[in-house]
Amino acid sequence: MAAPALLPLAEQERADLLALLEGLTEEQWAAPSLCAGWSVRDVAVHVVSYDPLTTRKLGGAFVRGGFRVESVNDLVLRAYDALSPAAVLDLVRRHLRPRGLTAGLGGGIALTDGTIHHQDVRRGLGLPRVVPAERLVPALDFARRAPTLPGRSLTRGLRLVADDVDFSVGRGPEVSGPGEALLMVVAGRPAALGELSGPGVVELRRRLRAG
Repeated sequence: MAAPALLPLAEQERADLLALLEGLTEEQWAAPSLCAGWSVRDVAVHVVSYDPLTTRKLGGAFVRGGFRVESVNDLVLRAYDALSPAAVLDLVRRHLRPRGLTAGLGGGIALTDGTIHHQDVRRGLGLPRVVPAERLVPALDFARRAPTLPGRSLTRGLRLVADDVDFSVGRGPEVSGPGEALLMVVAGRPAALGELSGPGVVELRRRLRAG
C-alpha cells in the first residue's frame, strides 16, 4: 500500500501542472494530448474530475459506465464540457489537494495519475520537463501494479531499469532508459518507447501493439 507521504507529493504535482496550464495559449488548450481523443483541456479536467464526487455519485458513474474505466472516465469528463479554460484553471486550483477517490492508497492514485497526465500534456505540446525524482520513483512503482493501468501485463517477465533515478525492478530481459519514459510506457504510451533500450524492448513493443 502506498505511504501517506505520497499525498503531499500529489499536491505538488498538481501545483506544477497548474503552473503549466496558466501559461497556455488558446490553441494549446485545444491541442491533442497523448491520451487518444483527449485535448489538453480534457486531460486537465480529468486530473481533478473525480475529486468532487461523493461516494454515491462515484458509484453511479461506475454503474452507468458499465464498470469500464475508459467509459467511466469519459462519462465523468463530459459533466465538465461547458467549462472554459479559465473555469478549468479555477477547478484545478480548488482541488490541488486530492480528495475522495484520487486520495486513495495514501495519495498514490493522485500522484501516479497526475504525473502521467501531466506528461501527456507536456509531450503533446512538446514541452518536456524533469520530473522530480521523489515523485517519479513512487509513481513508477505504483503504475507498475495499478489495476487501472496495463503495467502489470506489459512488464511481466521483464526487468525495468531507470538510468537517471534510483529505480530497478523485475527479472528477465532488461528495458532501460529515463524514468519518465519508463513511466509513460508502463502507462501504455508507445510514444516514449523510442527512448528505451535493451533486449526487452522488442517484447515490450509487441505487447503494446497487442494491447
